[in-house]
Amino acid sequence: MEILVVDCQYDFIDGTLACGHSEEAVKNIIKFINANPDAKVFYSADNHSLNHCSYIPNGGTWPVHCQSGTHGAELHSSFAKDIENPEQRPNDYTVYYKGENDSVEEYSAFEAKNIAGEKLCDILGHEVIVTGIATEFCVKESVVALLNSGRKVTVKSDMLGWVDAENHRKTLDELSAMGVVIE
Repeated sequence: MEILVVDCQYDFIDGTLACGHSEEAVKNIIKFINANPDAKVFYSADNHSLNHCSYIPNGGTWPVHCQSGTHGAELHSSFAKDIENPEQRPNDYTVYYKGENDSVEEYSAFEAKNIAGEKLCDILGHEVIVTGIATEFCVKESVVALLNSGRKVTVKSDMLGWVDAENHRKTLDELSAMGVVIE
């Protein structure tokens, strides 16, 4: 079993882009990981410079968020302290960064890279369980990219945070219609 935890970073939990259900999502993800101690766990993380195109001051859509080196860019600390199996906690090789190119809006974690330069898409197996934040953007685009690569994808709906509850539900319906298993 492989689990992808998308963008469970402080700016999306209680920061500049705080999302609904995000604290609950983190708790549920950790409970699920602890119930599956043999699962491989991968984490994605937005990682932007101050010049990123997605920022409102730079002509983008979003407030400044997940700026490299800030608290808001950090994964929630519960992943490091509450996951029982140390191999499943975030580390240099299981955290994959995206959004590092200032001129590209990169919602999907598919092409994200760890510090060794390995791409997530080259590491993940055929069946992936996707959790994280936010359903309508980074989760959706990651799932679509995984589907397009021929993978089987399951999304755990109680392990998601969202920007808007109604759009969250619509996104889950869209993904279901594409063949994603929604649990």
